[in-house]
Amino acid sequence: MTTAAASGTPAAPVTPDFADRTDFENADRGFVAGPSSTTITTDDGRMVWDFTDTAFLEGDCPDSVNPSLWRQSQLCARAGLYRVTDGIYQIRGFDMSNMTLIEGDIGVIVVDPLASAETAAAGLALYREQRGDRPVTGVLFTHSHLDHFGGVHGVIGRAEQVDGVPLLAPQGFTEHVVTANVSAGTAVLRRGAYCSGTNLDRGPNGLVGTGLGFTTSTGTRGLLPATIEITGTGQVETVDGVVFHFQLTPGTEAPSEMNFHLPEHRALCMAENATHTLHNILSLRGAVVRDARTWSRCLDEAVQLFGSESDVLFASHHWPTWGTERLTAFLSEQCDLYAYLHDQTLRLANQGRTATEIAEVFELPPGLARSWHARGYYGSVSHNVKAIYQRYLGWYDGHPSSLWEHPPTESARRYVDCMGGVDAVVARAGEYVSDGDLRFAAQLLKHAVFAQPDHTGAKELLARTFEQLAHGAENAIWRNCYLMGALELRQGVTRTSPSAGGVPVALSVEQIFDSLAIRINGPEAWDHRATLDWHFTDPDEQYRTSLRNGVLVPTRMDPAEAAVGFEGAPGFEGTPADVTFTLTRSQLLDLLAGKGLDTIEHTGDIDALRTLVSALDSTDPDFPIVTR
Repeated sequence: MTTAAASGTPAAPVTPDFADRTDFENADRGFVAGPSSTTITTDDGRMVWDFTDTAFLEGDCPDSVNPSLWRQSQLCARAGLYRVTDGIYQIRGFDMSNMTLIEGDIGVIVVDPLASAETAAAGLALYREQRGDRPVTGVLFTHSHLDHFGGVHGVIGRAEQVDGVPLLAPQGFTEHVVTANVSAGTAVLRRGAYCSGTNLDRGPNGLVGTGLGFTTSTGTRGLLPATIEITGTGQVETVDGVVFHFQLTPGTEAPSEMNFHLPEHRALCMAENATHTLHNILSLRGAVVRDARTWSRCLDEAVQLFGSESDVLFASHHWPTWGTERLTAFLSEQCDLYAYLHDQTLRLANQGRTATEIAEVFELPPGLARSWHARGYYGSVSHNVKAIYQRYLGWYDGHPSSLWEHPPTESARRYVDCMGGVDAVVARAGEYVSDGDLRFAAQLLKHAVFAQPDHTGAKELLARTFEQLAHGAENAIWRNCYLMGALELRQGVTRTSPSAGGVPVALSVEQIFDSLAIRINGPEAWDHRATLDWHFTDPDEQYRTSLRNGVLVPTRMDPAEAAVGFEGAPGFEGTPADVTFTLTRSQLLDLLAGKGLDTIEHTGDIDALRTLVSALDSTDPDFPIVTR
């Protein structure tokens, strides 16, 4: 059953032309070679990527998948090495994202080395099989999302970094990596498992893709800090003889992101700012709300800066667009897409409409709705409208009853009581399912399950309702969330793979302390007091961390005052630390993991460290979402 409500995008007055095969022609153009094996594994044999997972997409669209989403998934399933233009190649279908390879005077510059070291290494090996064993002479991260930097150690090691291979990234790159993967990392990881359909079977009744690619690989993550920071539009850098002209685009698809133009190749890379889908203003896994107006203006700026100087446009997902006229039209439509969402949401908000009310009536203009790249495969009109509303007006819809609502479980018990008990709610929900109102059936059944979590009938009917909603969804992320919800209802919470991986080892000392602060169990630590001084030899920094009032306060000493120590520094006179450590940053990570205390120089009462560690909450990414 396909309905406007289930589609992930409200009904538009027109739909794209399924007979138009331009995207298929572009997705196949420049094919050089396919993968050399059907799987990619870790050194110990664990599966990281299976190319056969997408084989089912070669068939006709089944009733269990929206035809538009099936088409998008078929396009994203292409895998191999592709030539974009002379000297520019892409690895596609080895991960959620693309890895671009730009040939220089001596070697090759790697752009966005995928999410895992294993997939990046396999992609680089395929390139070298076809183009020769060129050394990696530079690495460029277009933005701060995991699938664009996590595989860095598959193409470059730490020794190579020391040897001077440049790593380029936009301003604020590492800071925003930490924000996305550490600060709220556990919650984002759990919600992200729903969005990516991590635990779903691969096939017509399960995972068919994410709209951007098939899914994310599950290999070894890593992170290296940039050695060259791009700080503004117009900055020019030359790497291995290749000239890069950069456009900095903070606040667009990522808080730290950049596009670049290669004038000698007449090629434009749009990072993830312009792909063949409507993107997210707010990712459903959780993120900082993006600025749709800024996004639109950066796309318009790209047209002005580089449009007439480009013959091909490529990005960190999907397939390229060739021809100056076509790529300019593509960018202009993407610009108009985000501008229209922004402006019309605010127009209706200023008429007193709430986010939900605006999303329900919002339609794209026909000129955009008929464009395949404006369809909601990854982002959707519905949740993007709500994100724009949130950015300007926040969670409160203006109705006083919304100020102090009961939490979901308590509200559910009261609603169910008003409706005559769980059995009565399930019966009524069944009638709505029969009438085709799956949306309200799901709302009713959510209350039933929250009110009585062990009610088998309520859970099974909600699971079936989610499945039907999934089968109609044009948006891949909505589909995956519905199907993951059905899976949790039937099998309980399924384990989520850890994601931070190699990110913590790249954190600065300040970022490590910040990550500890958000793990302090405030109520349990109200009466705890502990003061710890930290003298780091690598890097040469001094910190004091004070645990008080359920808060961990890290303070860095001004280098000019380091000679007198904390006790002699302004604001710290007469307040000696309980314990003082002299150590390296990596030893701090070991210490917090409960290792290496005997090898770390310290003076004072070691119980202060035990007090701090005892106040830390453990993190568990396997919390329930649709059950309680």
